[in-house]
Amino acid sequence: MKFTEEHEWLRVEDDVVVVGITTHASEQLGDVVFVELPEPGTEVTKDEEVCVIESVKAASDILAPIDGEIVEVNEALADDPGKVNEDPMGDAWFFKIKAADASQMDDYMDEAAYNDFIG
Repeated sequence: MKFTEEHEWLRVEDDVVVVGITTHASEQLGDVVFVELPEPGTEVTKDEEVCVIESVKAASDILAPIDGEIVEVNEALADDPGKVNEDPMGDAWFFKIKAADASQMDDYMDEAAYNDFIG
C-alpha cells in the first residue's frame, strides 16, 4: 500500500488502484454521515477533487491520487457512510481508478513513512 499526505491509502489490484482514507483520517473526521461518490467512467487528473465526505465535524474532499479513469465506486458507502468509520482501510474504499501513468504511484509514502508523517 501507498499513502498520500492527504491521508488517502492506495492499493494496486491488477490494473487498477483502489483508493480509501486511512484510519487516522477517519478518526480525525469523526462520524461520517454522507459520501458523494464520482460517476464510473469519469476521467480524472491527479489532485482533482473526486468525491466529498461529510462528517459531524467537517466536510473533506478526496483527491485523485493519479491521472486515470474511475472504473468502479463503492456504492455501499452511499447507503451506509458510517462504514468509513468502521473499516476505513478495508471495506470502506471509495473508488477504483485505472491509472493513465502508474509511475505516479512512486510519489507516495510506504506505511513506515506514513506512520512517521502522522507522528
